[in-house]
Amino acid sequence: MRVLLRRLGLFDATMLVMGGIVGSGIFINPYVVARQVHTPWLILGAWAAGGVIALGGAFVYSELAVLRPEVGGQYAYLREAYHPGVAFVYGWALLLVTQTGGMAAVAVTFARYFVELTGVPMRDGVVATLALAALTAINCLGVKPGARVQSVLMVLKIATIAALVLCGWLLFRAPQIHLHPALDRPMSLDLVTAMGAAMTPVLFAYGGWQTSCFVAGEMIKPERNLPRALVAGVLGVIALYLAVNWICVRDLGPRGLADTTTPASAVMRMALGERGAALIALGIAISTLGFLSQSILTAPRVYFAMAQDGLFFRGVAWLHPRTHVPVVAIVLQGVWTTVIALSGRYEQILNYVVSTDFIFFGLTATCIFVFRRREREKAVSGKTNRDIARHRARMPGHPITTALFVAACWLVVIATFYKYPANSVTGWVIVLAGIPVYFLWGRRS
Repeated sequence: MRVLLRRLGLFDATMLVMGGIVGSGIFINPYVVARQVHTPWLILGAWAAGGVIALGGAFVYSELAVLRPEVGGQYAYLREAYHPGVAFVYGWALLLVTQTGGMAAVAVTFARYFVELTGVPMRDGVVATLALAALTAINCLGVKPGARVQSVLMVLKIATIAALVLCGWLLFRAPQIHLHPALDRPMSLDLVTAMGAAMTPVLFAYGGWQTSCFVAGEMIKPERNLPRALVAGVLGVIALYLAVNWICVRDLGPRGLADTTTPASAVMRMALGERGAALIALGIAISTLGFLSQSILTAPRVYFAMAQDGLFFRGVAWLHPRTHVPVVAIVLQGVWTTVIALSGRYEQILNYVVSTDFIFFGLTATCIFVFRRREREKAVSGKTNRDIARHRARMPGHPITTALFVAACWLVVIATFYKYPANSVTGWVIVLAGIPVYFLWGRRS
C-alpha cells in the first residue's frame, strides 16, 4: 500500500506557513485600506488587528494540529469534531471557491507583472496558465522538490520586502507621515463600518496560515514542528507586513497611499527611480509565484483525504508509485484554478474568497471546544494520556480567546456580506451546492 512520506522538517514547515500568507496582497492592498480609513493610526491599526487575528488562528491551529496531525488538516479537524458532511462541504468550497479562487487572483497578478517586465506579446491568461502548469509539474515530482522550490521563493520574498523597507527608509528623507489626528472621523457606526471594510483586504493578505496543516501527514514529527512553524511563521509575517505599511504611510502619506494603486512601486520609484520600480515589480512577480507554489504543494492533500474517505472520485486518492504524491489531486486543482483565472476578475474573486473562507476559519476554531470536552470525558474515565495532554500546544486564554477569534472571523463574514453582497452570495451558492453533492457521494460510498 502506498503512503505519503514524511520528508518535511521545521524549516520547510515555517517557509510553508509564511509562503501561504505572503503573496501579492501586501504589495497592493495597502492602498485599498487607505481608501477606507485615512490616518496612519487607523491604517496601521487595521494591519495590526489583522495580525492579531492571524496569530490567534496560528495558536488555534497549533492545538488542533497536535490533536489531529493527519493529512488534510482543516478537513480532518471538521470531520473528527462534527461530521464527514461538514468536512466535505469545506473541501468542496476549498476546491471550487476559496483555495483556487485565491490562487487564480494571484496567478493573474503574476501574469500582469511578468508581461510588464518582459514585454512578451502574450495575454495575461496565457501567462497565468503556463505558470500554473509549470508549478503543477514540479509538485508532481515529489513533496521535497516542491518544498525546495517554495522555500527558495519564500527567501526571495523576504529579501524583496527587506529591500523595499530599507530603500524606503534610507533613500527617502522627506516623510509624509503626521500622527495627529488619530481618527479621521468621530467614533460612530460609520467608523466601525469603514474599519470593517478595511479589514477585508487585510485579512485576505494575512490568510493562508492554515494551509500548512494540509501536509501534516508529510511532516517529520508534526505534533512538535507544525505548532512551532505556525506561530513563528505568522509572527514573521506580521513583522514584514507592519514594516511595509509603515514605509508606505511614511513615504507616501495616507492621501498619497490612497491615490496610488501600486504603493510598493511608488515607494521604490521615489527611492531609486524607474530602476527601483522595475526591481519591486520583479520581487512581486517572484512573491506571487511563491504563493502559487505553496498552494499547489499543500491544498491537494485535502482532496486526496476526501477521496480516501470515499467522498470524492477514487482516482484522486492515487499516489504515484515513485514520488508518493497525489498527482491526480494536484492536476485537478491546477486545471480548475486555470479555469477561474481565465474567467474571473480579481476584485470578485477577492470578495467571495474572504466571505466563505472566514466562516470555515471560525467553525474550525470551535473544534477546540469539542475536542477539549471529549478530552475531559476521557480524563474522567481514565482513558487519556495525561503526560501528552500536559505538554502539547494549547490555545492561550481559552475559552475567551478562542471565542473572540471565532467572533472576529464571523464579523468579517458579516462585514463582507454587507459591503459586497452579490459576490458573497455567489460564493455561498457554490458552497451550499456541496450539501446535495455530499449525499450523492455518501450514497455511492
